[in-house]
Amino acid sequence: MMIRLFMMALLTVSATAQAMQPVNPPGLLPTEIARQLLEQDPAVASARAGLDVAQQEAGILDQSPHEWIARTSGQQRRLDSGSRYAEWSVGIERAIRLPGKAEADRKLGKATVEESKARYGEALHESARELMALWVAWLGAERAHELAQVSLQSTQASVSAVEKRVRAGDASKLDLGIARAELAEQRRMDNDAKTQAAATWARLSTRFPGVKRQAMALPMPSEIGGDAAAWRERILEQSDEFKIAQLQLKKAQAHADRARADKIPDPTLGGYTASEVGGRERIIGVMVSVPIPGGARNARNAKAIAAVVVSSREVELKQRELETQIANEIATAQGTYASLQIANEGAGFMLENAALMQRAYALGEADLQAMLFSLRQQTAAANSALQAQVSALQAYYGLLIDAHLVWDMDHD
Repeated sequence: MMIRLFMMALLTVSATAQAMQPVNPPGLLPTEIARQLLEQDPAVASARAGLDVAQQEAGILDQSPHEWIARTSGQQRRLDSGSRYAEWSVGIERAIRLPGKAEADRKLGKATVEESKARYGEALHESARELMALWVAWLGAERAHELAQVSLQSTQASVSAVEKRVRAGDASKLDLGIARAELAEQRRMDNDAKTQAAATWARLSTRFPGVKRQAMALPMPSEIGGDAAAWRERILEQSDEFKIAQLQLKKAQAHADRARADKIPDPTLGGYTASEVGGRERIIGVMVSVPIPGGARNARNAKAIAAVVVSSREVELKQRELETQIANEIATAQGTYASLQIANEGAGFMLENAALMQRAYALGEADLQAMLFSLRQQTAAANSALQAQVSALQAYYGLLIDAHLVWDMDHD
C-alpha cells in the first residue's frame, strides 16, 4: 500500500513537471533576439563545433581500427651445384574485429555524440543565464538612474521652498546652505547612477555584441507557482549538466564492454602465394594468427570496471549537488519575492511621508532637517525596493532558464 502511494505521488510530480509549458515573461529579451545573441557567443559556437568533432569520432569508432597489410619478399636460392634461383612471396592479411567489440565501439561513439550535444546545451544554458543577469542588471541600473533623477527633482523643489521662505524672512541663510549642500549631494548621486547605467550597458554590449539598447520598464516578477518537487523534477530532467554526468557513465560502461570483449584478441586472417626454385614450384596458402592474451588484458578490464563504479558515484554526487542548488534557487526566488512585497510597501509609506513633510515645511509646520531626513529615507527605501526587484527578477528568470521554459531551450 505504501509503495503504491509512493509511486502515485512520484507519477504526479513527474506529470506536473511535464505539464510546465514555455512562457514569455515581460521584461525578458524576445526569443528571436536572445537566440541570435546566444548562438553567436564564442562558448556556444565552440560547443557547437565540438559536436562536429564528436560525430567524426563516432564515424571513426564505427569503422574497424584494423587495416589490410600487404607483405612481399624476395630471395635467391643458391645450390651447391652452382645453380641459382629467384624466389618471391606475396601475401595480404588483416585482423578481424570481433562482433562484441564492434558493438561496444558503436555504443561508445553514440554516447560521445550525445555528450557533445549535452555540452552544447550546457554552454547555451550558461550563456543564457549570463545574458539574463546582465540584461536585468542593466534595466535595474537604468531604473536606478530614473529614481536618482526623481530624487534630484524633489530636492530641487525643496531648495526652491527654502529660498521662498528665506525671501519671506521665515528661514535663515544657514538653512539655505544646508539645502543647497543636499542638492549637490543629490547631483552626485544622480551622476553616479548615470555612470553605473553606462558601465552596466558597456558590460552587456561588450559581452554580447549586437544587443540593441532598447530600454524597457523593469517588470515585477511573478510568484513561483507549483510544488518545489515539480520544479526539481523539471530542472533535473532538462539539466544538460546532469546529462553530461550520465553520459560519461554511459561512456565508461561502453569502455568496460570494450575492455571485456578485448580479453579475447582479434584474429588475423590472410592469404599468400609464393614462387620457389625459379618458378618450378608455386605455393598458395592461408594463414591465421591469434595473439596469446596476457595479464595486461585482464588488468585493463579491471580498470574499466573500476572506472564505471567511479562514474556511477559521480552521477550520484552531481544529482545531489544539483538538487541542493535547485532547492536553494527555489527558496531564494520565493524569499526575494516576499522581500520585494515588503520593500514596496515600505517605499510607498516613505513616499507618502516625504510628500507630507515637504508640504509641512512649505507651511512652516516642520523644520528643514526633518524634511531632508524624510527625503533621504524615501530615496533609500525606493533604492532598496529596486534592489529587491532586481534580485527577485534574476531569481525568477534564473528558474525559468534552468527549467528551459524560455528562449526555446526546451528539449528532451
